[in-house]
Amino acid sequence: QVQLVESGGGLVQAGGSLRLSCAASSRTFTIFSLYTMGWFRQAPGKEREFVAAINSRGDDTHHADSVKGRFTVSRDNAKNTMYLQMNSLKPEDTAVYYCARSKKGAVTRVSPDDYDYWGQGTQVTVSS
Repeated sequence: QVQLVESGGGLVQAGGSLRLSCAASSRTFTIFSLYTMGWFRQAPGKEREFVAAINSRGDDTHHADSVKGRFTVSRDNAKNTMYLQMNSLKPEDTAVYYCARSKKGAVTRVSPDDYDYWGQGTQVTVSS
């Protein structure tokens, strides 16, 4: 059973920062460091949208235009953990944030269909 657990969400004022974590554990996840990982978010009444992805070695990333320059994805393979540093948060960033494991290697794969295992999500709320 693959398990991805997000943490770090919460309520923050506009302009503030949060850092999300995604911890991976599983007997069948084999080696975390072999997989491209991604972050998605979903606001009420909206489709799940891509936020950022990072390749297995952590030396290639891709961010959605809406978060570029404000959010940064990173990972620590020794800790089986991926992070999303979110700065200059805006009310429109309010959503449930999910981490997921990519079925493909390219960080430019932005469809949720390209990801197979998902965490349960963590709520991020940005007040104006």
